Amino acid sequence: MVKIIPFIVLAVYLAGIWKFIQGYNCTNFSRQLPTKLMLSLLWPILVIVNGSYRQNFQKALKGRE
Repeated sequence: MVKIIPFIVLAVYLAGIWKFIQGYNCTNFSRQLPTKLMLSLLWPILVIVNGSYRQNFQKALKGRE
């Protein structure tokens, strides 16, 4: 069971990146590729520490503005 935990964490992380990128156009963020990549890769930290990002992340996950 302990050996599978890193794979579960990685799967959740990658799923978060995928969903965020798919709904990125629903956010208020800049449409530039470097911004999109940075915000996608840092999503777990930003969701915890930044309320504005958290709201935009929810918009991206829902896929609507």
